[in-house]
Amino acid sequence: MVMVSFALHGQMKPDWTRVSEREVNYPQKNFFTGYIEGNVQQHETVEDAKIRLLQDARGLLSESIRVTVKSRAASHTVSTDERFNAVFTAEVQTATEVEIAGIHSEQPYHDPESGVIHAFVYVSREELAGYHKSNLTMHLTQAEGLLQTARDLEASGEKAKARGQCETAIQLLARVRIAQDLLTAIDINVTSEELQQPRTEALHSRLVQMQAQLAQAVFVYLVSNEYLFDTKVNIVANQLKAELAKSGCSFIDNASKADFKLNINVSTRHANTNNNFVFCYADTQVELYDLHKKKVVYSDEIAQRAGDTSQERAARKAMTEAVKTISEKLKPWIEN
Repeated sequence: MVMVSFALHGQMKPDWTRVSEREVNYPQKNFFTGYIEGNVQQHETVEDAKIRLLQDARGLLSESIRVTVKSRAASHTVSTDERFNAVFTAEVQTATEVEIAGIHSEQPYHDPESGVIHAFVYVSREELAGYHKSNLTMHLTQAEGLLQTARDLEASGEKAKARGQCETAIQLLARVRIAQDLLTAIDINVTSEELQQPRTEALHSRLVQMQAQLAQAVFVYLVSNEYLFDTKVNIVANQLKAELAKSGCSFIDNASKADFKLNINVSTRHANTNNNFVFCYADTQVELYDLHKKKVVYSDEIAQRAGDTSQERAARKAMTEAVKTISEKLKPWIEN
């Protein structure tokens, strides 16, 4: 977000065009500034030149802050966790490429005698610090909420979703670190309490622990093709997900993030009827493909028989009972 304000000075040469006046009215301890002079280039109007030089002045101001932040970030050991450091580095690059918030601009001045155009921008250190303190608190609160959601999801067996919450929390925590570096660059006297360092370190520790815990989960991409006679269903798939979740297995919708791809094909058929009691088979083909080893590690064909008072009830029962058999055969391959 960039806030631009223009102060009109008529035809008089503004005080801010003189370095002595800038040092008095915009002291370095209170402001970041950007000042530049230039001439109208070929095929350029005076107004176009003013806009160009104003942007250049803004760039000078922003770069002075960015250099300080990049320097601090480069020497800042965030964590021994390589994944977190990679995200932090990427977020630093993104953050330092955007405009610094709260920049104010004076109306560029064109000297009619020399033809020189003067452009000047500034931002209050106090205003900039307030913006980043607000961002720091917001990102911390959001990251803490994501971590709690991740814990709730992990407790209910939805580890893939929990991992996603943690990844988003990592990005927010990286932005917290950037805000802290910015605040330190803006105000060398900023306190640990103002930087919320204890809260940040506690969150970082809990987040790393949660990541390590989730790293033990096995992620499976399931492709199911089930028919209860002529009706397409998901009886085996849904029950199998619930059963394998007890062994730390999570099912995800993105094959590129999975450890295994599980293919299940199920069809049902009538077996026989005995004294009004109907028996049916659930014929299941199972194939487990290891996406890391890039090969099929388990395949089987299972014919599960069950009986009930109707053909549909018998077939459903056979499909349900097949789940336990399939689960027991898969567990040695996918358990943590």
